[in-house]
Amino acid sequence: MFADLFDYLGSAANWTGADGIPIRLAEHLQYTVLTLLIAFVIAFPLGLLIGHTGKGAFLAINIGNAGRALPTLGLLILLVLLMTLGVVPVLIALVILAIPPILTSTYAGIRSVEPDIVDAARGMGMHERQTLFKAELPAALPVIVGGLRTATLQVVSTATVAAYVGLGGLGRLLIDGQAQRNYTEMLAGAVIVAVLAIVLDVAFVGLKFVAAPGGLAARRSAQEHDERAAGRGRDAASARDQAVAAPAGGPGGSGHA
Repeated sequence: MFADLFDYLGSAANWTGADGIPIRLAEHLQYTVLTLLIAFVIAFPLGLLIGHTGKGAFLAINIGNAGRALPTLGLLILLVLLMTLGVVPVLIALVILAIPPILTSTYAGIRSVEPDIVDAARGMGMHERQTLFKAELPAALPVIVGGLRTATLQVVSTATVAAYVGLGGLGRLLIDGQAQRNYTEMLAGAVIVAVLAIVLDVAFVGLKFVAAPGGLAARRSAQEHDERAAGRGRDAASARDQAVAAPAGGPGGSGHA
């Protein structure tokens, strides 16, 4: 099976033309990016507002729970029956899937900011908007990026449902392979989706690292500080060892003279 997979992926015919893997990958990424942009525009401001004011937390929590409980494929089929075939029902179904992690992470990130930071910002004369964007948001960024990471992985793995309603994307490899009983093509589609998810996950891990308060510069500074402290510790330990060894073996030691 895996030998067939390598043959499939190594065949130039599968990488060219309108049904080639690059075109399917581009379509898949297009659905993913459009979905995340729409979900972010809806969920991010709402999460900021709920997190900053503390009002509507019940709404955020329940939207998050409801979004996780909805079956995306069933929702997509319902939307297609109510509307028509096309990209709009697919985007609606995927946006509904992506909103909960972005909304809840934004809300949770803002609420997790230390009250001392908020009080300090207000004490410096910042009004509420400045406090939100200059004090709370930078401190909450790692949590928000974590929510975007979750939403991205969910959308990438679920965007294959677009093929069920006649659209493109990597799901075509699964649907067409199943229709033709071409299990190698199905396996290739599954592997490419998994690799794409891993690549995006690694990218978000790096982004989350950079988004940490102070980013890379702060981490480098902290690392240099730790190295200097460790160096001072080694010097102090060496000095103590020499001080202990000197009385016993040195010319000025007490000995038994």
